[in-house]
Amino acid sequence: MKMNKAVHLLLIKLSVFFSYNVKNIRPNIFPVPTENLMVKKIIKYLSLILFSFFLCQCQAPKEPEFIFNVSLLVNENHTWFKAFENFGQKLEERSNGRIKLLIYPSEQLGKEIETIRLIQAEVIDMTITSSTLSNWTEMLVFSELPFLLKDSTDMKRLIDGPVGKKMEEKMIQDVGLRALCYFQRGERHLTSNRPIKHPDELNGLIIRVPNVHSFVIAWSALGAKPTPMSFSEVFTSLQQGTIEAQENPFAMIKNAGFAEVQEYVNLTGHVVSWAYPVIGEKQFQKLPNDLKIIFIEAAKEMQIFEHKLFVENEKNVQEELKALGMKFVSVDKDAFIQKGEKDIYNSLSKEMQLVYRQIKSEQK
Repeated sequence: MKMNKAVHLLLIKLSVFFSYNVKNIRPNIFPVPTENLMVKKIIKYLSLILFSFFLCQCQAPKEPEFIFNVSLLVNENHTWFKAFENFGQKLEERSNGRIKLLIYPSEQLGKEIETIRLIQAEVIDMTITSSTLSNWTEMLVFSELPFLLKDSTDMKRLIDGPVGKKMEEKMIQDVGLRALCYFQRGERHLTSNRPIKHPDELNGLIIRVPNVHSFVIAWSALGAKPTPMSFSEVFTSLQQGTIEAQENPFAMIKNAGFAEVQEYVNLTGHVVSWAYPVIGEKQFQKLPNDLKIIFIEAAKEMQIFEHKLFVENEKNVQEELKALGMKFVSVDKDAFIQKGEKDIYNSLSKEMQLVYRQIKSEQK
């Protein structure tokens, strides 16, 4: 099992390598001198693949019909990883071994945007994502728009209503990804090494944000200096002082070990959000109908399984962060909303402003 996963990871990395580099190889370099660095890299990867292949053949079990490679940004201790492990077990059991998931945590296969592109190219198959998809279709901005939703009731109303259904349709049409279910993420909060109670205290604070336009707009309006960055780079950047702060839900703060490099959790609650476990639409459509049914039913159960883990984790995670030395700071939420909300609204297209007003009207 471990060898099979290692071979798959090697194959994926080779596919990524060729997708980014083969365009740089010119026909006139063949035959190529051995000192050519590109050729050396290719020979190295091919040698490793051949070695792994022959090793596996000695004791290779019967291969499943469908192998799905899953890229996650979180590590093995997060509820998302545990939910996908449970999902994979159910798929394997109910399909009698015809389906198998190979799960790669901690952005092993690429950063979030890279992962989405690799799914579109059918190099890998699944991930968890949300507002990053607004780089492809603006409608997905509502999955993590600052100051849009007040609580999980607002969130569920949006997901289950016409706006939520339209978001899932746009994911398939514009991005080529199918949402299987959703995972509640909890509120996002600002962490820092000095307390921030009011937006006027930000004073150009360098904050890491995801590569999402609305986050850049929001924190710029509030007086900070937002810096888009991949999640896997955040800890080191905080440690080295490249950035001074970041914002995430409690579970992500704990999971990433930010308590080691940040002293305060400022309870901004500026985003109420969720994320979608997704599969490439092309990959999903290759499944026969009987396996599609198994896949969809298991995904529904995965959402229930993850939510139970999420609720249990939310009960404990704040106390765990406090035990690690983090200090919790109450903030003037109204001041944050008043200073940031207008710029966020104005950053939307006219069409999305109509959707924004529709979502807000349903909260009253």
